[in-house]
Amino acid sequence: MKTELLHLTLASVFPNYISIINESPRSMSLRTDGQGTSLPSLTAKYSQSAISMDLTRCGLLIEKAELLAQLYARHRDWTVVEEKWLEERFDERSTRGSSKGIYRVLSSRFKTTGSSLPSIVQLPSVFEQCDTARDKAQVLYFYLLEDDPLVKYTVHRYVDRLQDTGVDGLDFEQETIENVLNEFDYDDGASFDYAESTTRRWGEGFRSLMRNIDVLDAKQALHGQIPNIGTVPLLVASGYSWENHGDDWLSQPTGWLYLFQPEQYWDSLAERVSDDSHWEANGIHGELRLQPVDDTYDWAEPWEGEV
Repeated sequence: MKTELLHLTLASVFPNYISIINESPRSMSLRTDGQGTSLPSLTAKYSQSAISMDLTRCGLLIEKAELLAQLYARHRDWTVVEEKWLEERFDERSTRGSSKGIYRVLSSRFKTTGSSLPSIVQLPSVFEQCDTARDKAQVLYFYLLEDDPLVKYTVHRYVDRLQDTGVDGLDFEQETIENVLNEFDYDDGASFDYAESTTRRWGEGFRSLMRNIDVLDAKQALHGQIPNIGTVPLLVASGYSWENHGDDWLSQPTGWLYLFQPEQYWDSLAERVSDDSHWEANGIHGELRLQPVDDTYDWAEPWEGEV
């Protein structure tokens, strides 16, 4: 049924689609061929200096991160933004030192942003198009992944668990998280080694992150689910995949995998993306191709509001 709906959707926006199906030896479909169903291992890829436990200091802090993005879009200068942040204590911290620590972590997530995600001056406009706090969290999540190798490594491992054993693999008990962390090695061969109390707090932060993006549905939940994805985070996840993999991104939709979407969900996600006016669907050799009509994130204008 999903494939039939996908054909109908594409036929409405791509007039010669039916003839392509009829002339092709097989229906137009997503080409997965096993290449994109798992993510590469990130162990032994990072130096000890690249790994931090910043997740113990703060999670996504959605409202504060949105405010920080607005400040940057307004001033376009990180020095000015930091001064404003500390002077006005936008994070409501009691001391300047604490406030500076939160600023360092949040701003780092934005400063490392490349072309694979909306620019920081666009991000407030992206947030304005989000329907829920969950949508905003799922967008912010990608900035955290790009900035924090330990979080990205752990997400890779959990995506592999999801692909191997289904939702049963989304076990976020502390022992399971620690087992995943203990399998991480640095590029010099050293093993992951932090104090038990630090690792416990990191695990709490990781579970909080999973709650933010709807993988865990309650504060006490330890076993995950496939999260619902709103339109805006879907466009960001798809754009992220396109920017990283180009024309063949549907064979390796990294952004969808990072949002814990198993392969059986990909047809319906492709339908939703093809329905968006900023994306176009094409068929090549009976395979579905989706690509942005213009620039990947031109649906989000640079923000010009007031803080």
